[in-house]
Amino acid sequence: MTWSPRTFTKPLVTGNNNRGPAVVLEGVSKAYGAAIALDRVSLDVAAGSFVALVGASGSGKSTLIRTINRLIEPDSGSVSIDGRDLREQPVHQLRRTIGHVIQSVGLFPHMSVAENIAIGLRIAGEAPGKRVAELLDLVDLPQEMADRSPATLSGGQQQRVGVARALATAPGLMLLDEPFGALDPLTRDALARAYRALHERLALTSIMVTHDMAEALLTADRIVVMAAGRIVADATPAALVRGEGGGEAQALVAVPRGHAERLAALR
Repeated sequence: MTWSPRTFTKPLVTGNNNRGPAVVLEGVSKAYGAAIALDRVSLDVAAGSFVALVGASGSGKSTLIRTINRLIEPDSGSVSIDGRDLREQPVHQLRRTIGHVIQSVGLFPHMSVAENIAIGLRIAGEAPGKRVAELLDLVDLPQEMADRSPATLSGGQQQRVGVARALATAPGLMLLDEPFGALDPLTRDALARAYRALHERLALTSIMVTHDMAEALLTADRIVVMAAGRIVADATPAALVRGEGGGEAQALVAVPRGHAERLAALR
């Protein structure tokens, strides 16, 4: 399965020099009562890069990604996109420039596929026009699915609709929070590969949360490992495979490596 680029009536690329925007977090902290979710986190995501956030449950990955579209407001520190502090922008305007894909997809069951894809455009006061058809083409879904209910689609098809919806307002930045985690292994692998190709073709900046270290190693340019609300490693996939990044990062790398060794032993 591949997602093919098309000619669009509205450009799908924003940001500097036709690359997605740069994202910078400086000293970001967030606590829920006595529980510290983020502890003075600083992170610089270059324009056009694909960063995976990995770590155990409760390490702060999802909290971090949600500060970038202000679903969560940090207690201290700052988040900026292309040098502009997010607090300077109205939330509704900010979210039009950011695509967000989540594990549960979050499609509205009472709306058709086309209505789900177009919802961001309608909220922004834009007529969908040919946009829905173009986006269905982009994520390799047949046009006849436009009038169908989300409940009639497979999990993989629903997730592709979710990606199309996230791209409808032409964001340069995509936030993906366990986007393929609820899918079967074959569909998950195919969609991860397809999204990576989409990232390249549309010149996006992508930040993805995943629990799957193999998925992170094979999909992202850079992997940020989190533990107890802090960044404990930040390296390329190749560096991590070579043994760099420290103990916590290598414990995560050991899982797919161990699977590969056990499979090889079955020969």
